[in-house]
Amino acid sequence: MRTRGARHRRRIMSSRFIPSSLASARNIADLRELARRRLPRMVFDYIDGGADDELALRRNEARLREVELVWDALVDVSEIDTSTTIMGARSRLPFLISPTAASRLFHPRGGECAVARAAQDFGVVYACSTIASTTVEDIARVNGGPKWFQVYVWKDRGLVTETLARAKAAGFTGAILTVDVPVAGNRERDHANAFAVPPKVNWRTASQVLSRPGYLWDLATTPRIGPANFAHIQIDGGLIPFINAQFDRTVSWEDARWLRETWSGPFAIKGIATPDDARRAIGVGADAVWVSNHGGRQLGPAPATIDTLPAIADAVQGDAEVVFDGGVRRGADVAAALALGATAVAIGRAYLWGLAAGGEAGVRRALTILEEELRRVMALLGRPTIAGLTRDIVFKR
Repeated sequence: MRTRGARHRRRIMSSRFIPSSLASARNIADLRELARRRLPRMVFDYIDGGADDELALRRNEARLREVELVWDALVDVSEIDTSTTIMGARSRLPFLISPTAASRLFHPRGGECAVARAAQDFGVVYACSTIASTTVEDIARVNGGPKWFQVYVWKDRGLVTETLARAKAAGFTGAILTVDVPVAGNRERDHANAFAVPPKVNWRTASQVLSRPGYLWDLATTPRIGPANFAHIQIDGGLIPFINAQFDRTVSWEDARWLRETWSGPFAIKGIATPDDARRAIGVGADAVWVSNHGGRQLGPAPATIDTLPAIADAVQGDAEVVFDGGVRRGADVAAALALGATAVAIGRAYLWGLAAGGEAGVRRALTILEEELRRVMALLGRPTIAGLTRDIVFKR
């Protein structure tokens, strides 16, 4: 009897803090758990996984957790101002929505439109992936705020210029060139799950999909998921083979310069890991240098972005803005990145888990959690403005 009672107590303890709804989610980790319960494993792993042994993925989070912050005492923090300007766009918060491919994969009914609506309501920049599962025109209809469009320099340059022109006509104000994908990273979870976009049910994945009837119903009763902005192009074999076929291994800094000259608005280069490349990005006309290792999804042994950030920020010397991403799960992570030199912080998995957990309401919950945490951390630090989050609050042993 004592053994059975002990097991019962352990079960109670292990389930005590498992969220049952969006409203009960206390943090981003809770949203991740809700997403895990709603999605088939192959789709959850697509969000959750990284390259090779997932060292960079884990390192991004772990190194951010190790940043320690010190505070100023007896400061008036009755008013906290989180507003800032990012590539010319006013933002109520110092973080923005990072571009992620095929958002309808994670919530077939909401997808990019759910995220774009939440971003506008929170007064933050929304960045759309070039391989979004919703057209730029449909996204623009639900978001009249600042929007950026992410692009690669593909083999078909005409396709690049045509897509940028559509984004510009739809009201997108900024462009982001992603440069850390000369080839696709080795994401072994996707291989193990025989993952494809759109998802395919086979002998490996049938039980996963059938165990998530709500997701299966949404998938079956909504339009087919694919690269919506390229619906006019015949794409055989699915989204991922199409992307791989378009990656151009000859892309150089001259191509980045060409894209800068093609796009007339604010321009960022995403996927920078060294101070030298930061200066090269500025040299070809980038308005913002985006420090990123693609969420640990490209080079497996890449360093954590929080470790590469300070030297890059020092090299930029105010000649461009610095956007940071990688492992952000807490408002304290946002504060740490800003203190170490970032102008703004981009979030990816944090809002995708919210989207998967509950559509637009889930994205709102993710943004609310990060905003509340950031405001609380700023008050505890005695730094009531974004400009006050400087390197002297980072504790060095």
